[in-house]
Amino acid sequence: MIPPSPRSSEPTVAEAGAWADVLVRRRLVHAAVLAPTGQWLVQGHPDGSVRVLAGPADVLELAAAIQLHIRSTRPESR
Repeated sequence: MIPPSPRSSEPTVAEAGAWADVLVRRRLVHAAVLAPTGQWLVQGHPDGSVRVLAGPADVLELAAAIQLHIRSTRPESR
């Protein structure tokens, strides 16, 4: 596997919002909401606890971790 290239800029709120939308639409998390403080509130399940993410970079890290988990638990089809 090729490691990801380092980013040349910090993740934006718009980029984090797009990823949060994908995670919710694909039902990988129950809710992801941007708080007025710039933090993100993420809930994995309807009755689960709410995680507070510090900012856009943390949302992208969460999306990457979820993708890695999905890929690592998927049976190889090749």
